[in-house]
Amino acid sequence: MRNKISILVLAISLVIAFTEVSAQTTTFSDVNAPYTFDLPNGSWRLTARPSEMNTNVEYVFIERQSGHLEIRKLGTRSGMKIADVIAEEEEKLKFLQGYVAGKQESFAGNFRGMVFNYEFVRSGRNMSGRFYFLATGPDSFYVLRFTGLTDSLRTIRNQTDSIARTFELKK
Repeated sequence: MRNKISILVLAISLVIAFTEVSAQTTTFSDVNAPYTFDLPNGSWRLTARPSEMNTNVEYVFIERQSGHLEIRKLGTRSGMKIADVIAEEEEKLKFLQGYVAGKQESFAGNFRGMVFNYEFVRSGRNMSGRFYFLATGPDSFYVLRFTGLTDSLRTIRNQTDSIARTFELKK
């Protein structure tokens, strides 16, 4: 009886310790990237590191189909509005198999912006995209592109929102 209780207490302790470790946030910062952001847990893995020539960053959540993040600075013309930036990006998405535009939402974190949602099909599987367009200056925009299986991306929406909310430019 004592052995069973000891094993149960040990198992519960391990579960609590694992939950605490996986719930810790880490901050992305790199000398070659002009921005930082917080990752909500340890399930996000860096897959493309920025360099002097390319400041883009990519992460995956567990595996690429569960969630993929790309961060890009968008080249824009002077005086462009965020709606114009979204329309230009959407033009590229229309060629995806099974593309269906979703709704746009206002978004606020360290920067204000818009979220653009869409769905598409890849290899016969329902996929989704959730793009955060953040206005970092009068003519400066960043896009955080999250894609993944529709159900997976819906499940981690609180994490995608958190990453976009904590995105900021280095000072």
